[in-house]
Amino acid sequence: MVALPRIVLAAPSSGSGKTTVATGLMAALSARGLRVSPHKVGPDYIDPGYHSLATGRPGRNLDAFLCGPERLPGLLLHGAAGADLAVVEGVMGMFDGAAGRGEFASTAHVAKLLRAPVVLVVDASSQSRSVAALVHGFASWDPEVRLGGVILNRVASDRHEDLLRDALESAGGVPVLGAVRRSAEVVTPSRHLGLIPAVERDAEALNAVRDMGELVRAGVDLEALLALARSAPPLAAEPWDADTEIAALGGPVVGRPVVALASGAAFSFSYAENAELLAAAGAEVAPFDPLRDEKLPEGTSALVIGGGFPEVYAERLSANTALRESVRALAASGAPLVAECAGLLYLARSLDGAPMCGVLDAEARMTERLTLGYREAVALSDSPLAVAGTRLNGHEFHRTVCEPAHGPAPAWGWRAPAGPRTEGFTSATLHASYLHLHWAGAPQLPHRLVTRAGGS
Repeated sequence: MVALPRIVLAAPSSGSGKTTVATGLMAALSARGLRVSPHKVGPDYIDPGYHSLATGRPGRNLDAFLCGPERLPGLLLHGAAGADLAVVEGVMGMFDGAAGRGEFASTAHVAKLLRAPVVLVVDASSQSRSVAALVHGFASWDPEVRLGGVILNRVASDRHEDLLRDALESAGGVPVLGAVRRSAEVVTPSRHLGLIPAVERDAEALNAVRDMGELVRAGVDLEALLALARSAPPLAAEPWDADTEIAALGGPVVGRPVVALASGAAFSFSYAENAELLAAAGAEVAPFDPLRDEKLPEGTSALVIGGGFPEVYAERLSANTALRESVRALAASGAPLVAECAGLLYLARSLDGAPMCGVLDAEARMTERLTLGYREAVALSDSPLAVAGTRLNGHEFHRTVCEPAHGPAPAWGWRAPAGPRTEGFTSATLHASYLHLHWAGAPQLPHRLVTRAGGS
């Protein structure tokens, strides 16, 4: 049994401001000298970047669909090693889960798996007494979810706050832990896939996180919130451990092959556990920035290019001719390459007309259509990442298309409303796909990749 103070921040719907409140809370608690472990429910890559700025620790995801519900308590404890408490930001509305699967992978589902009290962040900007009915509904909908408090967000004035508090006091049952004022100054800009990642905003992002912290500190009873977090019962779980996962698969590869890992503003989408699993599998993980570095890391034996926003930086990526040629030469040498989403675009011949690496015989471009959702996929071909027939859960999130959508040997197949779909490109040395994967849910993937990088 492991004692870890923890809370989950939920909301009635997306757009309620829970990212601002969660990030601000992390910043406010960190400013008090507490070691705060930041977490995010679901497959989001952007919010954890702000969480990391607020706490100085990696922002980590807790996704029941991608990792399996049984792993989440252990993943929480792994991320929270040495922390004083964990703050978990929810996803969408509290009870909104994977489409067609009820509450599965929802904030409520994850809160129950973690045995964590929930704080409901309510956008109060257009209501007063009705807030009591809303909170009563969320408190009573599922008796297994412990709703321990409410934070009223976007409150207009002292008078507005009094009306809200009076309504909730008359309803009884759920205490108000704070009222956060509406603020035109605390704004996080967005674009086509949501918030602009913190890694792209530098000092501006640090200032935004500081302002969120001040906003929350001024409006939230931090002592009451800490008391709620400390009321969470001990967890009957062992911390997740990358070395243990790899040991079960035969242990690390000898020789320390260098696995180059794309990073920086254009390729900022990566789960922290993915790199940890690569290292546990025996790799020397070597980050590089395709916007800045003109060659791959010395001795690169394999290349991993994750998600991000290459469409925003297409001209700069294209202008780095030396690195594009280095990637193309690595592919021609037979070294294993793994790319997902943004990486797929970078390996194409072009992106919105700008020349890319040309490893794939495909063209990529932006569209107005958002492709979004969980996928239950099966690997259709052998690749450096997966064996044909492997079944995995993944996630798509993009506004680009790649034409053709797949090569002669596609990466994945899954059922879609319009019928069976195939997607991605594979060969004996290549795996490139739109599908985002969380390797903590499938540690055999990084083990296979490092094994191939080591020449086995």
